[in-house]
Amino acid sequence: MSRRCTIFLIFICTLALSFRLEPALRGQSPALAQQENTEPARFSYSGNAAQAPATFISNLIFLPVSINQGKPSLFELDSAASATSVDPSRVLDAAVPADKSSSTIQNCVLNLPGLALPMSSLAVAARNDFSTQIGVPYQGTLGADFFSRLVVVIDYSRQTIQLYDPATYTYSGAAKGVQGTFAGTTPLVRAKISIPGHKTLEADFVVNTALDSSIVFSRTFTDSHGISPNRFKTIPASYPSVDAGAKILLGRLKAFQLGGYTIEEPVAAFSQSNPSSAQSKNIAGTIGAGFLRRFTVIFDLPHQRIILEPNLQFNKFAEEDMSGLSIVAKGTGLRTFEIVRVQPGTPGAAAGIREGDVIAGIDEEPAADMTLTAIRDLFRQVGHRYKLLIERNGKTQDIVVQMKRLI
Repeated sequence: MSRRCTIFLIFICTLALSFRLEPALRGQSPALAQQENTEPARFSYSGNAAQAPATFISNLIFLPVSINQGKPSLFELDSAASATSVDPSRVLDAAVPADKSSSTIQNCVLNLPGLALPMSSLAVAARNDFSTQIGVPYQGTLGADFFSRLVVVIDYSRQTIQLYDPATYTYSGAAKGVQGTFAGTTPLVRAKISIPGHKTLEADFVVNTALDSSIVFSRTFTDSHGISPNRFKTIPASYPSVDAGAKILLGRLKAFQLGGYTIEEPVAAFSQSNPSSAQSKNIAGTIGAGFLRRFTVIFDLPHQRIILEPNLQFNKFAEEDMSGLSIVAKGTGLRTFEIVRVQPGTPGAAAGIREGDVIAGIDEEPAADMTLTAIRDLFRQVGHRYKLLIERNGKTQDIVVQMKRLI
């Protein structure tokens, strides 16, 4: 396949790495066996491009997908997933002779607006914790066998997705100092990391559109490079989608440089989970959508390159949760918001909130009218004071929480 487009990049970092990532860092269930889906995508009206009507939930991206023109589902765009898959609950909605016990759907077509993607085999797999972590039902994933047949352009600022035929796509932007490539089907970028109390390092990061956090360092990398969070300011935290909600440490880096672009003082999460012997010491961790939102990101797996162009959010100061509360969504319609962790020394702890409490309302607005994403966004607002209606042991009470920047 032609590589004439590569003249527009300053450099491309070529890697030959073989590794396995912690599922918690990737924000997904253990990797599925990659499917042999190689037939080219078919664009409507003999075209070579399509714009998908994406739904952005926080920084995560969902595209409308139907199977054989059946009932549409929202599939998460996951650049780190090894294969495209559909949730078992959606199988009976597909216009195919399959049942919920089947592990694959054979010889089907995924339909997106303006695009048809033939699938010789489509995996059927559930992600049991997805709904509670994200606050929306899980329906499917677009993984490596989606990215391998298209050029995928994500404009986080405008919240649009363009899909192109790689045989005709030409990059005409002006990205400077961009670096990015693939190890197999796993997207990687090389970054220069400046950590307080440590020397500057260069390392590779997996690019994961399905992880809402910004930068997550693996325990294997930090241990092997002598990076100690005790040598600079960190705070304990817990994010349901990182390390399955186990304790992590949050700290601000001095700087994070990708090619010619430098982000000052981004927040990074440092995994505290026990490292696996299978993890690569050469992979520092994962860059998630909380960081990628600063760019327009072009995934060009067919030409083995990734291009990042800064957008208007590039220099925006990163804010994290200011409550100290880790919240998941449960119940009918995922509108029961339960506190699963309360970090000591935080506004939530000071206000007397406990694990197991349920947020029934915020500032006189019923929680049933809100979403998990909306609540998390509220708790990132500096200096705001919220009156929470809390349910505990069958009773309700008002608790006032004063937000403050923790990191």
